[in-house]
Amino acid sequence: MLEVTVASLGLDKTSSTPVVILKEKDGERLLPIWIGPGEASAIAMELAGVHFARPLTHDLFTAVVRGLGSALVRVLITKVVENTYYASLVFQRDGEFISIDSRPSDSIAIALRAEAPIYADESLLEISALDVEDATFDPDSPSGLEDALDAEPDLSQLDRLDEPLKEYLKRLDPEDFGRFEPS
Repeated sequence: MLEVTVASLGLDKTSSTPVVILKEKDGERLLPIWIGPGEASAIAMELAGVHFARPLTHDLFTAVVRGLGSALVRVLITKVVENTYYASLVFQRDGEFISIDSRPSDSIAIALRAEAPIYADESLLEISALDVEDATFDPDSPSGLEDALDAEPDLSQLDRLDEPLKEYLKRLDPEDFGRFEPS
């Protein structure tokens, strides 16, 4: 497992689906994960430091976990099966670790609120990550995502992915993404 951070949120122009872009903490590879608009808004609001007087779902969940004497210690993005990514929330309570299955989008939104690290399985970065070693990436720049995606994807181990996702990743074009703006 490698630690990743949220580099940016994008919008897949071909499907109008939000994409969270994870970047390996000590490297240059990017891992795009297509997510729902609600979760994208929750992630975007936390990244922007926008908070409401009353807690939204991910805020409430984080408060309940703390209130019950637990702490989120890490998020693990573990695998992709039939174009669906899987993740686990790992909690610690009274010295015991508890792992709960979760969607990556919810896990990321909660991890940001709990200030917990996010890890992705190395194979996901090898298979689906975009290698941007030579690209300049500024997540605050409107063209930052497009610049980062100019490099060719590392497709060396695509044989382990399902055919539809393989084909999509092969055709991935920087112009397929736009900036995601929470509604």
